[in-house]
Formats: sequence, structure tokens, C-alpha cells
Amino acid sequence: MAAPSGTILIGKSETKYEQLVLKLANRHGLVTGATGTGKTVTLQKMAEGFSAAGVPVFTADIKGDLAGVAAMGNALPPFVNRAKEIGVEYKAEQFPVVFWDLFGEQGHPIRATVAEMGPLLLARLLELNDVQEGVLNILFRYADEQGLLLLDLKDLRAMLAELGSNKELQAQLQAAYGNVSPASVGAIQRQLLVLENQGGQNFFGEPALEIADFMRVDEEGRGHINVLAADKLMKSPRLYATFLLWMLSELFEQLPEIGDPEKPKLVFFFDEAHLLFENAPAALLDSIEQVVRLIRSKGVGVYFVTQNPLDVPDKVGAQLGNRVQHALRAFTPREQKAVKAAAETFRANPKFRTADVITNLGVGEALVSVLEGKGAPSMVERTLVAPPGGRVGPVTPEERKALMRESPFRNKYTETIDRESAFEMLAKKAEASAKAAEEEQAGSGGILGNVLGGILGGGGSTAGKPKGRQPQSMTEKIVTSAARSVATSVGRQIGTAIVRGVLGSLLGGRR
Repeated sequence: MAAPSGTILIGKSETKYEQLVLKLANRHGLVTGATGTGKTVTLQKMAEGFSAAGVPVFTADIKGDLAGVAAMGNALPPFVNRAKEIGVEYKAEQFPVVFWDLFGEQGHPIRATVAEMGPLLLARLLELNDVQEGVLNILFRYADEQGLLLLDLKDLRAMLAELGSNKELQAQLQAAYGNVSPASVGAIQRQLLVLENQGGQNFFGEPALEIADFMRVDEEGRGHINVLAADKLMKSPRLYATFLLWMLSELFEQLPEIGDPEKPKLVFFFDEAHLLFENAPAALLDSIEQVVRLIRSKGVGVYFVTQNPLDVPDKVGAQLGNRVQHALRAFTPREQKAVKAAAETFRANPKFRTADVITNLGVGEALVSVLEGKGAPSMVERTLVAPPGGRVGPVTPEERKALMRESPFRNKYTETIDRESAFEMLAKKAEASAKAAEEEQAGSGGILGNVLGGILGGGGSTAGKPKGRQPQSMTEKIVTSAARSVATSVGRQIGTAIVRGVLGSLLGGRR
């Protein structure tokens, strides 16, 4: 049985086929279940269904298992038997896949500029406190006002170095925006070093990702399945979560309002969703809730995938209309609470007690409730999930390389672009200021030498004078001390001029 037009087959319950209605698929969803219960296979089945319907998909591949959707499926007995059991024909298929990787190793590189990331997400990524986040906001505002582009991490480092060392600039910014302490700047610099050690510098820079490249279809009208290699990325979970949240924000900002389309423009699967919400400040949670609530009107469906339904805050969970619940364990008090919470999110079925079924589901079974009709959730049903058509499991390195060579983006994102930005602009100004200071110092030294030469009699010929250093007279000691004092004063003025020449003088007219 093929799914009727405008729907995606999920599986079969006791009485009917459970199908996701494409027109309501942008109302978001949740796929949960304990490890080993079949979440990844369900995710692949849904991704294949969206692709076949002409809907592009983005998903992270945490363990490497999802990459197999790019290869022809193999008629393994468990899949063939499951297809017969639910009354459908098993069909091996291969889907259009584009591989991506923040590190550029197992897919095309993905980059964003520091400016695109913004201070809120960057503060989250760097694990800054409220005070440090405030300093970062001031830095971004100052960079915007002065036309200093923040593209990569060396731009951010240069701005932090200037902000931490320029006391005059600190005073000016403090008067306009609030306190900027060197201690806070130093803390941000240390966290930036941690991010760089985790490979974060690979993500920031140009060419920046064009979101439209995630929203393509192939010659047959099937949506591309964009697979992010995340096995290495998961070693830096904060970078992973922040990157995906940045993607959501970019989609929200760039896509036009289209209301409720006949099918989504893009479906976004957020695997290991708990990483997004762990220790997130209230302001960030509010932003996430707002994006999830409003992005559906731009034709984007967001599906969170996680082990425990309690991982998703209530504000966000209330926006998730399509739900697939695999088995949960109930050995600990928290697990028992999770089972109860999951059961209460479904529209009750009088045939069974939902909480009891959740703990007794087999592998490949799930409780399913989808939006239907005018957007009301269907009654929860115990469902056998249909097998995917693509390969279940990883692709070989050779297969991955071959697919990347055939990709339409094989040349677009490979080479890094390093155009003039804050780092280069600050370096040029520092060089110009240093040169001017040298010239000023040389001029000051010449005048001072003539004065001292006249006082000490050092301006004449040295012929006939005894060699070697002669003891200074009292008068010479007094004059030398005075000269050093003058030189020190001149040096301080020159030093101030150097720093002011880099950035401080740009604010001179604003005081």
C-alpha cells in the first residue's frame, strides 16, 4: 500500500494506517524513546517520506547510521517481514543526499560568520555569565558602529584584545553602555580559547552557508536529505546545539511568511534535543519558544528527537502536534515521571492505558498521534512502524566520497575566503599609528639631543677626548635624570596616541 497523496506513511495500528498529513507537518513533532527502541529507523522512515513528497530535509547523523539513506536499501528479512505484517510491499530505494560536516571531513564544510551568530548565541556557546554576555553585546554594538566586520574568530580575538587593553576606549564605552572590565574581557578570551581547542574555528568564517542550499530538490522532484556528520561534533555538544539553533534562527529570519502551505518547504530534525535546553538561560528558552512557534508560518517543520520527553520544556512541547513515542523504561523515579508525562500528552484511547503500553512496546513499535482534520490530534494508537526503503546503517568511506564528488556543492564551500575584516583593519590602523609614533619619537629625540648636547658639551667633536665612560658630575646626573623624566613623559603620550589611533580616536567625536 502506498500512502495516499498528501500523506506520509508511518506504520499500521490495529485498525488503520497511521499517516502524517503533509499539510499539517509544519506543526512540528516529537520522536522519543529509550536507546535501542527504534528512534533512528523511525527518523529515517519519516525523512524518506518527506523526500519522496518533494520536501527537503535536514538531520544530524549522531552515530553514522543515517548516512545509509543515500544507498540502495537491502531486503533484510526483518524489514521484508515487517512490511508483510503491516500489509505493504517492501521496496528498496535510494534517496538524494548531501553530506555536511562542520569540520569538512565527512561532508561539505558549513560556516557562519561571528556577526551572523550574534552575541546571544555566542554567549551561549562560550558559556558566559550575564556580565560577560553584556560585555560581548557592547563589543558587537561597537563593531557595528565602527564598520568593523566580525567574520571569524581572529576578528573577535582582535576586538577583545583592543577592548581589554585600551583604557580610554573602556571609559568611552562604559559611559555609553555600561561597565567594561578587563576581568570580563579576559574571561571571554579564555572561553574563546576553549572553543578554538574544540575545533570551533572551523565553523566561523566564509563562505558562509546559504540556507537556500538546504532547500533543493533533484531532477525527479524529490527533496534533498541533508545529513550533518555529527559523530565528532558530539564531542563538543555545546557547539552542536548552538549550531542547530543558529540554523533555526537563520531560517526564521530569511524565509518569507507563507502561512500553512500544502507541504513544508523544509523539515528539520533536531536529534539529541536535550542538548539544546540543558542549562539554557531563560532568555534563550524564550527565544527558542518564539522561533518554534512562529517558524511554522514560514513553511518549516521542526521535529525534536530525544530519549526522554521531559527533555523538552513545556513551552516548546506545547507546539509539537505530531508525536511518535517509542518504549521508555520506568526503573527510576525520573523515568516513571517521564512515562506519566508522555502518556498525558496523548489523546487517550479507551482501548488501553497509555502509560502501561509505553513501558511494554517492542523494538520498532511506537505510540503514534498525528494532527488530522482541522489540526486536532488523533487518538493515540499502538503502531508497527513501517521499514525504510534506504539502507539502514552507515555508508562506506568510498561511497561517501563518491557521493560528495557528485554533489552540486562540491566546489562551492571547499575553499576558505579570508577577506578584510576587523582583524586586518585593526592591524592596518595599528601599523599606521606605530609609524606615526616612531616619526614623532624620532623628532622629539632629535630636539632633546641638541638641548642636552648644548648643556653637556656633547655636541662638538670627540677628537682628543679620553676613551671609556667617565664618571658623571653632579650636574650631569641632575640633567640626565631630568632627561629621563622628559623621555618617559613623551613615551607615555606616544603610547596613548598609538592606542587612540587604533580605535579610540574613532570615538573622539562622540564624547
